[in-house]
Amino acid sequence: MPELPEVETVKLQLQKYVVRHKIISIDVKNRKVFQGDEKLITGATFTEIRRFGKVLVFDLSNGYSIISHIKLTGQYIYRGPNLKNTPTLSKKVVGGVPGTHTHVIFNLDHGGILYYNDVRRFGWIKIVKTKDVVDFDFIKKLGPEPFGKLTLEEFKNIISKTKRVIKVVLMDQSKIGGIGNIYANDALWESKILPSRTSNSLNEDEQKDLYKAILKVLETGMKYGGASELSFVTPEGSEGSYQMHTLVYGKQKTKCKRCGTIIVKTTLGGRGTYFCPKCQK
Repeated sequence: MPELPEVETVKLQLQKYVVRHKIISIDVKNRKVFQGDEKLITGATFTEIRRFGKVLVFDLSNGYSIISHIKLTGQYIYRGPNLKNTPTLSKKVVGGVPGTHTHVIFNLDHGGILYYNDVRRFGWIKIVKTKDVVDFDFIKKLGPEPFGKLTLEEFKNIISKTKRVIKVVLMDQSKIGGIGNIYANDALWESKILPSRTSNSLNEDEQKDLYKAILKVLETGMKYGGASELSFVTPEGSEGSYQMHTLVYGKQKTKCKRCGTIIVKTTLGGRGTYFCPKCQK
């Protein structure tokens, strides 16, 4: 599932292409994906795009907002006149745009078109009043996130109060927003901490090292436009490349970059977990 770096990449690209442009019409092909009355936002202009953890919020000029979670296979694809040197669509955009898996089409005033594709249709798009965004259930329950309210002191406070496995805590969106499996694995390797450690067993130095590692791997993820291991593509239709720069994620049976020990894969919290049995303690 796309994590903070992937969703931030989507946000930043769409800000360039759709903000300040008016929605002329919306073609809804799947009512499970698009939940609400499109008439409420037709004619409104995109004013801002925000991100809360893994969720996107598109604020509009008429007091409404679009809240969207792309889940496992959701993709926002933009095509329009202000997209210079239009990139060739990644093969991960199954069926192209518009295509079999295109469920919503936003037609904009400058001739631009924003497509929402989703092969598995787990993602969703909902219309709410902008004033109600902060009270939206998913956002209201979201924990503080890196580069935002997750200060070092807040991070220490969160992980020191639970005996749960540290990797599971990092991925718990109600505790910390935006971190998923890829970046949790890499942050733990970077900080030399075993994913199976209980959270409250980390000493102060380990807490600090892990906090710094989280910021580092997320920044690297954003630098490479996210990870396109599965279905993720940017709104320009290209793939991110962090999957080629992971530290430990997906590297089972290969040598640890730090000590040469063979990386082990196990399962924690139902998710694939990768670690070095020598480096990580």
